[in-house]
Amino acid sequence: MKKILAIFIALLFASNAFAASGKVTVVTSFPKDLSGKFKEAFEKKYSGVTVEIVGKKTTAGIKYIQETKSNNGTDLFWASAPDAFEVLKGDGLLEKYTSKVKGIPAKVGSYPVNDPDGFYTGFAAAGYGMMWNTRYLKANKLPEPKEWIDLAKPIYFGHTGMSAPSRSGTTHLTVETLLQGDGFDKGWAKMKFISANFKTVTARSFGVPDGVNSGDFGVGIVIDFFGLSSIGGGFPVKFVYPTITTLVPANIGIIKNAPNQKNAQLFIDFLLSPEGQTILLDPKIRRLPVNPKTYSKAPKDFPNPFKNSSIGAAVKFDVTLSKNRYNLVNSLFDVMITYRMDELRAAMAAVYAAEKKLGNKNNAKAKQLIAEARALVAKLPITEAQANDPAFNKVFKKSRKKAKDGEKYAGTRQAEVEADWDKQVVANYALAKQKAEEALKSL
Repeated sequence: MKKILAIFIALLFASNAFAASGKVTVVTSFPKDLSGKFKEAFEKKYSGVTVEIVGKKTTAGIKYIQETKSNNGTDLFWASAPDAFEVLKGDGLLEKYTSKVKGIPAKVGSYPVNDPDGFYTGFAAAGYGMMWNTRYLKANKLPEPKEWIDLAKPIYFGHTGMSAPSRSGTTHLTVETLLQGDGFDKGWAKMKFISANFKTVTARSFGVPDGVNSGDFGVGIVIDFFGLSSIGGGFPVKFVYPTITTLVPANIGIIKNAPNQKNAQLFIDFLLSPEGQTILLDPKIRRLPVNPKTYSKAPKDFPNPFKNSSIGAAVKFDVTLSKNRYNLVNSLFDVMITYRMDELRAAMAAVYAAEKKLGNKNNAKAKQLIAEARALVAKLPITEAQANDPAFNKVFKKSRKKAKDGEKYAGTRQAEVEADWDKQVVANYALAKQKAEEALKSL
C-alpha cells in the first residue's frame, strides 16, 4: 500500500510539473548569481513556465510594488530584509500562502523562519559580520578582527569599508543590529568609531566584497553570504560572525492580486524543496539553508545555525522597531557618516595622534581633553525617544541625495531636520578635533 501511495505522489508531482505553464514575475534585490541559478533550475523542472526576473534593490522594489498596485503585474517579491516585507504586509500588498514543503523548523536561531501571519516565507538565513583579505592583513601587519569593536582600533584606520544603509537593505540590518544589540546611544557611538576608519562607503553592498576580494581595502562589514561566497570562489578571504549579530531569514512573498498565483506558489515550494535548498550551497551563492538536512551536503566549516546556536543568540531582533525607524536610521547614518566622512576621519585622526603621544604618561589634562573629544564624536543630534517616535519617523521618506526634485525636497520638514542634524554634527566633529589637538600640544 505504501509503495502504491509513493508512486501516486511521484506521478502527481510529475503531472503538476508537466501541467504548469505561463510565467511568473519576480521582483528581487538578489544578484544574478543567485536569481539566475534558481530561474534556470525552476524552468528546467517546470518547462512550461518562464521566470521573469526584475532586478531592483530592496527599497526600489518596495516602491515599485507600491506604485503599480492598481495594475499589478508582479507575482513575487524576493529579498533579504524582513522589515521590507513588513512594509508591504502593512500596506496590504502581500497574499497569504503556506508552503506544502515539510521539514522546515519554526525558527532559525531565535527568529521565526516564516511570517507568523503567513504573508511571507523564509527560504534562507543570513547573519552579519566581517570579511577580510588574509593577504592584505598580512602585508599591512593587521590582526584578524573578531568583534565589531576591533574595527574601531587605530590600527585599522583607512583599511576598512562598508556600504551605506540607505543604499542597501542588508547593510541597514547590520546597523540596526548594532543599535539593538548595544543600545541606541552605545550602538551609534561604536558605529561612528568604526566608520572613522573607513577607506570608503560604497554605493552598493556588493562594492564591499569586491573591494576586499581585490585588496582595495582589507576588511569589509557584510552580510554573511558575501564572505562565504568569496571563500567559495577561491579568494584569500575569511569571515566571522561577531557576538553582536543577528540571524534572520531572507524571504519571498506573493504579491496581492498576483496574475500568476499558482506559479508563484510553485516557485516558493521549489525554493524550499531539497533541490532548491541545495542550490543555496553553490560556491557563488553560499546562503544558509532553512532545511537542516541540507547541511549534510555543505562544505567543511560551513556555518550551521541549527548546530551552532551561538550565531545570532545575543540579539533578539525586533523587526517592527526596525521597520518603524527604517528611513530615520538611514538618514542619520548618512548625515553623521556618509556625507561627513572627511570631518569624522579628521577628528579621529587627531584623537589617535593625541592618544599615541600620551601613551602611558600621567597627564590629566591631556586625558580629559581626549575623553571630551571622543564624547563629541559619539554625540548624537537626537535622543532614542525621538528616534522611536512614530510621528517623528513620518518626517523621513527618502534619501537626501536621491530626491528627484531638489527644490521640493529642500522645503520639506525632513530637509530642515537633516540640516539641523548636520549643523550639530559638523560642530561636534570640529570641536572634537580641536580638543584632540589641544591634548597633543599639552604633551
